[in-house]
Amino acid sequence: MNLRFTHIAAVLSYAFLAACGQSNTPTRSPDGYDLSNPQKFNMPESLLEISGIQFSKGNSDTVYAVQDEEGKIFRLRLGDDRAKHSKFSKSGDYEDLAILKGQMFVLKSNGTIFSFTKPMGEEAGMVNEIKGMLPKGEYEGMFADESDNRLYVLCKNCKTDKGTSESTGYILKVESADKLVMEKTFVVNADDVENSPGKKNTRFQPSALAKNPQTGEWFILSSANNSLVVCDGAFKTKAAYDLNSGSFLQPEGIAFDIHNNLYISNEGDELSTGNILKFVYSTQKARKQ
Repeated sequence: MNLRFTHIAAVLSYAFLAACGQSNTPTRSPDGYDLSNPQKFNMPESLLEISGIQFSKGNSDTVYAVQDEEGKIFRLRLGDDRAKHSKFSKSGDYEDLAILKGQMFVLKSNGTIFSFTKPMGEEAGMVNEIKGMLPKGEYEGMFADESDNRLYVLCKNCKTDKGTSESTGYILKVESADKLVMEKTFVVNADDVENSPGKKNTRFQPSALAKNPQTGEWFILSSANNSLVVCDGAFKTKAAYDLNSGSFLQPEGIAFDIHNNLYISNEGDELSTGNILKFVYSTQKARKQ
């Protein structure tokens, strides 16, 4: 192939990509990760609508998950074609889960929190249903920090934020399995992420959050505009990343393991199964970025 023909072919290829709205520019990614290169694990049919995911003490041997419609905790190994489950409540809209010192916490979209000992059988056993801790609104994201024995809950759509560019979060101290104490609030300012490269003209609505165990940064998903926002330890926005590639169907859950690998779960649809995407942490990528 001569150089003239090679040049023409390259120009035509670039024009085709541009016409399709694509680019050969690498996907921007947080330090240490490559969002364009995930390991993909398809979920069984029972987790088509997978929402929250979590590991116990960061151990990725077992993934714990909830889905939108059933009051069940699912557990499986990545790559399994079936998931075991334990029932903790009736059907409802369950959005996230957290594990704190052997205790499981599940967040319902209306702000109700269920707690119970990490289940192994078909029934969860003694279940505590904690209501009224959070203001009325829609909630999807919750994280448990074992270092300070607290739950961090971030509002997706709440009356307290109406007319503002803020998403309010709540820090709950865990005093016992059935007692949470409201300690203080925090704010993620949507103005800082309005110009993120996610879906345009769509308001930032947090769907999940997790704390990077190595940097202490907060990684916050917004499924509404398919973006990943990284904040510092005080929830000040540092960067926003586009999740509009074909890998991210509907990002709803996020977690880290003890090796600092990043996991993002996606709900499926009529054509695709739910999945979990694993992004391996690389110190080389962290140094280069």
